[in-house]
Amino acid sequence: MSDIGQTFIARSRYHLSEDFLPKIERCLSLLTDQQIWWRPNSESNSIGNLLLHLSGNARQWIVCGVGGVADARDRDSEFAQREMIPREELRSLLKQTLREVDTTLAQFDPAKLLEMRTIQGLDVSVLEAILHVVEHFSMHTGQIILLTKLLTAHDLHFYDL
Repeated sequence: MSDIGQTFIARSRYHLSEDFLPKIERCLSLLTDQQIWWRPNSESNSIGNLLLHLSGNARQWIVCGVGGVADARDRDSEFAQREMIPREELRSLLKQTLREVDTTLAQFDPAKLLEMRTIQGLDVSVLEAILHVVEHFSMHTGQIILLTKLLTAHDLHFYDL
């Protein structure tokens, strides 16, 4: 289990920080602040809202849920935000959150992956919590990529990363 657990944690860290983050940063580099906060309709989220949401979710599930830091997340505010937060501030927030997530995962003992935690009112194993964040990050990264392509009609050159 130790080798599998270590590999699972290492690959999760890789996907969050070295796969998804650079793709999001590439998107942000091509967008204006106005484009980051554009929404196609009132039922959809802007890229800005998605970035706030990714930061809140990853922090709640990993830093707090796995790492034991006190959870003060206000999930509804991530979607309610309408005032424009500048691109660099959003990028900085996401990078800081992922640094905290990475530190938490780097220090986590893989032998404890099957321990249970209560996160967002759900009883989940640590393994499930980590998997949730990676899957969740992947899904919203795809939305950010799609919105960026729609807004810019630009090749994102991900294979150049």
